[in-house]
Amino acid sequence: MDSSTTFLLAAHGSRHPEGNAEIEHFAAQWRERHPNWRIEVCFIEHAEVLLAEGLERAARGARQVLVIPFILNAAGHVKMELPAAMEVARANHPEVSFHCTRHLGMGREVFAVLQSQLDRLMKSLAMPDPQTTGVVLLGRGSSDAGANGELAKVGRWLFEANDHELVDLAFTGVTWPRLETVVQRQARLGMTQICIVPVYLFNGVLIERIKAQVERLRQHYPQIAFALGSYFGFDKGIFDLLDAKVAGRELPSGGLLECDGCKYREAAESEHLHDHSHTITVAAAPVHAHAQAVDAHDHQHDHQHAHI
Repeated sequence: MDSSTTFLLAAHGSRHPEGNAEIEHFAAQWRERHPNWRIEVCFIEHAEVLLAEGLERAARGARQVLVIPFILNAAGHVKMELPAAMEVARANHPEVSFHCTRHLGMGREVFAVLQSQLDRLMKSLAMPDPQTTGVVLLGRGSSDAGANGELAKVGRWLFEANDHELVDLAFTGVTWPRLETVVQRQARLGMTQICIVPVYLFNGVLIERIKAQVERLRQHYPQIAFALGSYFGFDKGIFDLLDAKVAGRELPSGGLLECDGCKYREAAESEHLHDHSHTITVAAAPVHAHAQAVDAHDHQHDHQHAHI
């Protein structure tokens, strides 16, 4: 790989310092796999090095910057803020070519990681009978229906690849159902064991919250055996997925981000884009207004970019 290319991992960022530190550690491990590559890290929020600074650092001494959204689902951050930041970087560095892969996504590589998680959880149970063991895929949750639908797709894959009677979705925020509601439903339907599979790359505030939730559920449902998985960002499959993105094997159509260059993104930016420096206080827009802006963009985008 040409040393004049910089690979920029653009992660979400966490209020939990340990979560951001783990992403830096992941980048260090990825550098060990490719010692000749120049790999940088930035965050969309809750960190010191945000998108603008990350793109500036990546551009120094480079002829090309390949941004990799280190995020599982493409919601507003990936569809709006990242393309906007890249446009500014292109204007500031006309001598540098900026490209972007698609986000990590919920493809077969991530499915394989989640299947391995589920296999380990089943082996940890005293009576690993899939007919009486419910599965809950637990995602972050988004106001973007497409992002939530990606998790639903993987849930269906898990259902068809295994013999579990129930494979359900739950979310830790923004959308529904929540974990407690899904567990209540599975208990009523006769599940005596429940495997909870968090769909999270790294540690953070929400991972700690999930642990507390499951502890309360154990106390409330003493007749049910719970098996809780963990985040999976250091799984070999994630490194392999990034390698495939860099090699272009996963994106045959080229390095165009889903909404990079889409004219309808500009119409929605005024509703969606906001400051992530966390040094100023901005009144939050109502959730339904945010969702309407993103949904309107997605509706137009689907008609204009059906080939993607």
